Amino acid sequence: MNRLTRTVAAALLASALTLVSACSSDSDASDAKGGDGKSLEKVTYLTSFGNFGRDSYAWVAKEKGFFKEAGFDVEIKPGQGTGAVIQTIVGGQADFGPIDLTGGLLQLGNGQAKDFVAVAAIQQRTMAAIVTVEGKNIASPKDLEGKKLADAPASVVRNLFPTYARLAGVDVNKVTWVNGEAQTLMGTLASGSVDGIGQFVVGQPTVEAVTKKKAVLLPYSNVMQDLYGNVLITSSKIAKEKPEMVKRFTGALMKGLEYSLANPQEAAELLKKNVDATNPAAAAAELQLMAGYVRSNNSGTKIGTLDSGRVAKSIAILQGAGSLKQNLTPDQIIDFSLVPQS
Repeated sequence: MNRLTRTVAAALLASALTLVSACSSDSDASDAKGGDGKSLEKVTYLTSFGNFGRDSYAWVAKEKGFFKEAGFDVEIKPGQGTGAVIQTIVGGQADFGPIDLTGGLLQLGNGQAKDFVAVAAIQQRTMAAIVTVEGKNIASPKDLEGKKLADAPASVVRNLFPTYARLAGVDVNKVTWVNGEAQTLMGTLASGSVDGIGQFVVGQPTVEAVTKKKAVLLPYSNVMQDLYGNVLITSSKIAKEKPEMVKRFTGALMKGLEYSLANPQEAAELLKKNVDATNPAAAAAELQLMAGYVRSNNSGTKIGTLDSGRVAKSIAILQGAGSLKQNLTPDQIIDFSLVPQS
């Protein structure tokens, strides 16, 4: 009888283990499939510049399942500014990422980059700015003369500075630039080794949290109107060969963006979950500031849309300032067939 009992118990245990294994396999298979039951397509996404609150919407799209529902398994990596993001995507090491549209125009119009296209707007107005802190005696663009600024070499703030300086009446030759990296720029400012840094205006809360001082901002939009902010780009190859895939990815990312703006604190916590160095309060504050740039002036413009006329004005501003070596048209940098429609 004891032998029979042990035999039955062993059989039941084996059956249970088989069931658990099967359930685990089913769960793993489910995790590897999208909302339509198909296998997930692996995609690499770059943030615009490091990992800050302004870029948290990508993490939100991943954590809330928006990417998975659209059929994607997304790896998110920190970007290092417009030029670097373009190079990485065109080189095939990443599939999507945000760049500053004006920075993209400068890269394309001066022969520094090609083979990429914008497929959606992230911000309807540029957020580029020079950021400093009180005590540096910088209150206007002219005060930048004789000062030392830091930014990544490929950053749009740094590459657009000559145009900004020309329009703001600043002698660009009297301003010194030194190299920095996305995640360390604010610490560099806090150390006092530079007078200002290239930064987006929404970085103000994070700058103040790091430096423990009140931030002073010189937004580029004060002297350059009609400029868009960040746009989502992909390679011309992917846009041509996989247009429906691009639309699905864009839709999922836009859902993440919209959710983040509506729930900035939750978005900040999700960023903290994935990027331990995150300051949740500062990240949430960045998103709250960014909302006005994503939906410019409460115009009711649908998230993600791009207007050809406005892009043409941006090109005209750059041409008028002598910042473009080549003539450009909006459809050379934007694939309007893939852009979300208003």
